[in-house]
Amino acid sequence: MSFSKKIERWTGLFLILVIIVFDGACAAHVRNEESKGLNVICFGDSLTEGIGASAGGDFPSLLSQKLGRQVVNAGRHGETTRDALKRIKQDVLEKSPKLVILEFGGNDFLKRIPQQETFDNTDKMVEMIQKQGSMVALATVGIGLFRDEYYAGFKKIARERRTIFIPDIMKGIMSEPELKSDQIHPNDAGYKIIAERIYKAIQPWVK
Repeated sequence: MSFSKKIERWTGLFLILVIIVFDGACAAHVRNEESKGLNVICFGDSLTEGIGASAGGDFPSLLSQKLGRQVVNAGRHGETTRDALKRIKQDVLEKSPKLVILEFGGNDFLKRIPQQETFDNTDKMVEMIQKQGSMVALATVGIGLFRDEYYAGFKKIARERRTIFIPDIMKGIMSEPELKSDQIHPNDAGYKIIAERIYKAIQPWVK
């Protein structure tokens, strides 16, 4: 191989590396990183509320301990994204959010809400939160019988809206009876795993 060919080859490899690094940096850039809000708010369904956990064993409470700051638990069991849109103003937007951890979708699946509506509702909530100047972390629960049927849609929202993305927070929990309080909900040990996963994802943006 001639010297000029080697130069061309190494130049090409360098450009590819630059593109990969630059793309990763863009993906890591979260909208509203300089949020002036005061509170971390967990907004979701029964997994956020902490059904199956003992007092203080829900993941928002555990997350509060890890972060060393107050975390608001705005979870409500049985809710769909339709329900969430009805209370997002009162329970989230009016509480000075710095970062909102959004966790919905499981009840949409169980109640057979059209998948696209779930994505549209989620996208609208993310937009509303970001317009207020707050960051969003989009957490998913791995919905589906044999594969996560919602992953691509939620990932697309996270990428286009530049949110923190935390996929499948229930990974490895649903199949382990010792981590569950019933057929669906974790116990204290399961919620501890969820809290750790969320903490690792959001810690760089919550000082």
